[in-house]
Amino acid sequence: MTANERPLWTVFERAVSALGLVALSPVLAAAAIGVVVSDGFPVLFRQQRVGRFGKPFELLKFRSMRKSNKGPLVTGAHDARITGVGRILRKYKLDELPQLWNVVRGDMSLIGPRPEVLRFVEAEDPTWRRVLSVRPGITDLASLVYRNEEDELRGAADPEATYRERILPRKLELNLRGIEQRSFYNDIRLILMTIRSSFFGSAFEPARIEAAFATGARKD
Repeated sequence: MTANERPLWTVFERAVSALGLVALSPVLAAAAIGVVVSDGFPVLFRQQRVGRFGKPFELLKFRSMRKSNKGPLVTGAHDARITGVGRILRKYKLDELPQLWNVVRGDMSLIGPRPEVLRFVEAEDPTWRRVLSVRPGITDLASLVYRNEEDELRGAADPEATYRERILPRKLELNLRGIEQRSFYNDIRLILMTIRSSFFGSAFEPARIEAAFATGARKD
Protein backbone atom coordinates (compact mmCIF):
# COMPACT_ATOMS: atom_id res chain seq x y z
CA MET A 1 0.00 0.00 0.00
CA THR A 2 1.49 3.34 -1.06
CA ALA A 3 1.65 6.31 1.26
CA ASN A 4 -1.16 8.25 -0.39
CA GLU A 5 -3.52 5.26 -0.01
CA ARG A 6 -2.92 4.76 3.72
CA PRO A 7 -6.05 5.64 5.71
CA LEU A 8 -4.22 7.86 8.20
CA TRP A 9 -2.47 9.76 5.43
CA THR A 10 -5.77 10.26 3.61
CA VAL A 11 -7.39 11.70 6.74
CA PHE A 12 -4.31 13.87 7.35
CA GLU A 13 -4.15 15.33 3.86
CA ARG A 14 -7.88 16.00 3.65
CA ALA A 15 -7.77 17.78 6.99
CA VAL A 16 -4.70 19.78 5.96
CA SER A 17 -6.33 20.69 2.64
CA ALA A 18 -9.54 21.83 4.33
CA LEU A 19 -7.55 23.94 6.79
CA GLY A 20 -5.48 25.25 3.91
CA LEU A 21 -8.59 26.45 2.09
CA VAL A 22 -9.66 28.33 5.21
CA ALA A 23 -6.22 29.76 6.00
CA LEU A 24 -5.64 30.81 2.40
CA SER A 25 -9.12 32.26 1.89
CA PRO A 26 -7.77 35.86 1.56
CA VAL A 27 -5.34 34.68 -1.14
CA LEU A 28 -8.09 32.70 -2.87
CA ALA A 29 -10.39 35.72 -2.79
CA ALA A 30 -7.69 38.04 -4.16
CA ALA A 31 -6.89 35.58 -6.95
CA ALA A 32 -10.57 35.25 -7.84
CA ILE A 33 -11.01 39.03 -7.98
CA GLY A 34 -7.89 39.30 -10.13
CA VAL A 35 -9.25 36.78 -12.62
CA VAL A 36 -12.58 38.60 -12.89
CA VAL A 37 -10.97 42.03 -13.31
CA SER A 38 -8.54 40.65 -15.89
CA ASP A 39 -10.93 38.67 -18.08
CA GLY A 40 -14.33 38.38 -16.43
CA PHE A 41 -16.08 35.18 -15.39
CA PRO A 42 -15.72 32.25 -14.92
CA VAL A 43 -13.16 32.33 -12.12
CA LEU A 44 -12.34 28.63 -12.28
CA PHE A 45 -10.98 26.54 -15.10
CA ARG A 46 -12.47 23.05 -15.08
CA GLN A 47 -11.01 20.20 -17.09
CA GLN A 48 -11.52 16.45 -17.23
CA ARG A 49 -8.39 14.62 -16.13
CA VAL A 50 -7.61 10.94 -15.70
CA GLY A 51 -7.58 9.83 -12.07
CA ARG A 52 -6.83 6.64 -10.19
CA PHE A 53 -7.57 3.45 -12.15
CA GLY A 54 -8.38 5.62 -15.19
CA LYS A 55 -11.48 7.15 -13.64
CA PRO A 56 -12.05 10.69 -14.96
CA PHE A 57 -12.62 13.61 -12.63
CA GLU A 58 -12.96 17.38 -12.90
CA LEU A 59 -9.73 19.18 -11.99
CA LEU A 60 -10.04 22.76 -10.73
CA LYS A 61 -7.70 25.69 -11.31
CA PHE A 62 -7.97 29.44 -11.25
CA ARG A 63 -8.45 30.45 -14.86
CA SER A 64 -5.20 31.92 -16.17
CA MET A 65 -6.06 32.02 -19.88
CA ARG A 66 -8.47 34.10 -21.88
CA LYS A 67 -11.93 32.66 -22.41
CA SER A 68 -11.21 32.19 -26.12
CA ASN A 69 -8.20 29.98 -25.40
CA LYS A 70 -8.41 27.53 -28.29
CA GLY A 71 -5.06 25.97 -29.05
CA PRO A 72 -2.66 23.27 -27.79
CA LEU A 73 -3.47 21.45 -24.56
CA VAL A 74 0.01 22.30 -23.27
CA THR A 75 1.31 25.82 -22.78
CA GLY A 76 4.67 27.34 -23.65
CA ALA A 77 6.21 30.37 -22.00
CA HIS A 78 4.86 33.69 -23.33
CA ASP A 79 1.74 32.00 -24.71
CA ALA A 80 -0.51 34.83 -25.91
CA ARG A 81 -3.55 33.12 -24.39
CA ILE A 82 -2.33 33.78 -20.83
CA THR A 83 -3.71 36.90 -19.16
CA GLY A 84 -1.60 39.37 -17.19
CA VAL A 85 -3.04 38.16 -13.90
CA GLY A 86 -2.74 34.61 -15.16
CA ARG A 87 1.02 35.00 -15.56
CA ILE A 88 1.34 35.99 -11.92
CA LEU A 89 -0.86 33.12 -10.78
CA ARG A 90 1.14 30.62 -12.84
CA LYS A 91 4.53 32.03 -11.78
CA TYR A 92 3.77 31.37 -8.11
CA LYS A 93 1.59 28.30 -8.81
CA LEU A 94 -1.38 30.05 -7.19
CA ASP A 95 -3.60 28.82 -10.02
CA GLU A 96 -3.28 25.31 -8.53
CA LEU A 97 -4.72 26.23 -5.10
CA PRO A 98 -8.34 25.23 -5.94
CA GLN A 99 -7.08 21.66 -6.21
CA LEU A 100 -7.05 21.58 -2.42
CA TRP A 101 -10.80 21.07 -2.90
CA ASN A 102 -10.04 18.14 -5.20
CA VAL A 103 -8.05 16.64 -2.30
CA VAL A 104 -10.90 17.22 0.16
CA ARG A 105 -13.28 15.51 -2.28
CA GLY A 106 -10.93 12.55 -2.65
CA ASP A 107 -10.17 13.05 -6.35
CA MET A 108 -6.54 13.80 -5.64
CA SER A 109 -3.80 13.50 -3.06
CA LEU A 110 -1.42 16.22 -1.95
CA ILE A 111 1.46 14.14 -3.34
CA GLY A 112 1.15 12.01 -6.46
CA PRO A 113 1.65 12.01 -10.23
CA ARG A 114 0.07 15.00 -11.89
CA PRO A 115 -3.16 13.96 -13.66
CA GLU A 116 -3.10 14.12 -17.43
CA VAL A 117 -5.82 14.75 -19.99
CA LEU A 118 -7.09 11.62 -21.72
CA ARG A 119 -5.29 12.45 -24.97
CA PHE A 120 -1.88 11.84 -23.39
CA VAL A 121 -2.76 8.69 -21.42
CA GLU A 122 -2.05 5.21 -22.78
CA ALA A 123 -4.10 3.13 -20.38
CA GLU A 124 -2.84 -0.23 -21.68
CA ASP A 125 0.83 0.64 -21.25
CA PRO A 126 2.38 -1.03 -18.14
CA THR A 127 4.03 2.22 -17.07
CA TRP A 128 0.75 4.09 -17.27
CA ARG A 129 -1.07 1.33 -15.40
CA ARG A 130 1.41 1.69 -12.53
CA VAL A 131 1.09 5.47 -12.50
CA LEU A 132 -2.71 5.22 -12.54
CA SER A 133 -2.69 2.75 -9.65
CA VAL A 134 -2.39 5.66 -7.20
CA ARG A 135 -4.37 8.84 -6.81
CA PRO A 136 -2.94 11.79 -8.75
CA GLY A 137 -1.52 14.66 -6.74
CA ILE A 138 -1.07 18.40 -6.62
CA THR A 139 2.70 17.98 -6.63
CA ASP A 140 5.38 15.30 -6.84
CA LEU A 141 8.98 14.80 -7.90
CA ALA A 142 8.22 15.21 -11.61
CA SER A 143 6.26 18.41 -10.95
CA LEU A 144 9.24 19.94 -9.18
CA VAL A 145 11.83 18.80 -11.71
CA TYR A 146 9.65 20.16 -14.51
CA ARG A 147 8.49 23.24 -12.65
CA ASN A 148 9.59 25.38 -15.62
CA GLU A 149 8.15 23.05 -18.24
CA GLU A 150 6.68 26.00 -20.13
CA ASP A 151 10.19 27.26 -20.89
CA GLU A 152 11.01 23.95 -22.59
CA LEU A 153 7.90 24.27 -24.74
CA ARG A 154 8.56 27.87 -25.69
CA GLY A 155 8.80 28.26 -29.44
CA ALA A 156 8.00 24.62 -30.18
CA ALA A 157 6.40 24.23 -33.60
CA ASP A 158 4.11 21.54 -32.18
CA PRO A 159 3.95 21.90 -28.37
CA GLU A 160 1.78 18.80 -27.91
CA ALA A 161 4.16 16.60 -29.91
CA THR A 162 7.15 18.00 -28.02
CA TYR A 163 5.44 17.33 -24.73
CA ARG A 164 4.39 13.79 -25.66
CA GLU A 165 7.69 12.73 -27.19
CA ARG A 166 10.29 14.51 -25.07
CA ILE A 167 8.85 15.60 -21.73
CA LEU A 168 6.12 13.08 -20.86
CA PRO A 169 8.34 9.94 -20.98
CA ARG A 170 10.78 11.55 -18.56
CA LYS A 171 7.96 12.65 -16.25
CA LEU A 172 6.57 9.11 -16.21
CA GLU A 173 10.00 7.83 -15.22
CA LEU A 174 10.07 10.29 -12.32
CA ASN A 175 6.47 9.37 -11.44
CA LEU A 176 7.50 5.73 -11.02
CA ARG A 177 10.45 6.67 -8.86
CA GLY A 178 8.24 8.84 -6.71
CA ILE A 179 5.69 6.03 -6.27
CA GLU A 180 8.39 3.59 -5.21
CA GLN A 181 9.79 6.04 -2.69
CA ARG A 182 6.50 7.14 -1.15
CA SER A 183 6.73 7.69 2.59
CA PHE A 184 5.46 10.23 5.10
CA TYR A 185 8.98 11.65 5.39
CA ASN A 186 9.45 12.05 1.63
CA ASP A 187 5.94 13.48 1.23
CA ILE A 188 6.64 16.20 3.77
CA ARG A 189 9.92 16.99 2.01
CA LEU A 190 8.10 17.33 -1.31
CA ILE A 191 5.44 19.59 0.22
CA LEU A 192 8.10 21.87 1.74
CA MET A 193 10.09 21.91 -1.51
CA THR A 194 6.94 22.77 -3.45
CA ILE A 195 6.16 25.71 -1.15
CA ARG A 196 9.74 26.93 -1.42
CA SER A 197 9.83 26.57 -5.20
CA SER A 198 6.61 28.58 -5.50
CA PHE A 199 8.34 31.63 -4.03
CA PHE A 200 11.93 31.05 -5.13
CA GLY A 201 11.42 29.16 -8.39
CA SER A 202 14.23 30.94 -10.23
CA ALA A 203 16.76 29.66 -7.68
CA PHE A 204 15.46 26.08 -7.70
CA GLU A 205 17.69 23.64 -9.55
CA PRO A 206 15.94 20.57 -11.01
CA ALA A 207 19.13 18.50 -10.87
CA ARG A 208 19.46 19.07 -7.12
CA ILE A 209 15.83 18.18 -6.54
CA GLU A 210 16.18 14.97 -8.51
CA ALA A 211 19.42 14.08 -6.73
CA ALA A 212 17.70 14.54 -3.36
CA PHE A 213 15.29 11.76 -4.33
CA ALA A 214 17.76 9.46 -6.04
CA THR A 215 17.41 5.71 -5.59
CA GLY A 216 18.03 4.86 -1.98
CA ALA A 217 16.36 7.97 -0.54
CA ARG A 218 14.86 7.43 2.88
CA LYS A 219 11.59 5.50 3.04
CA ASP A 220 9.33 4.49 5.92
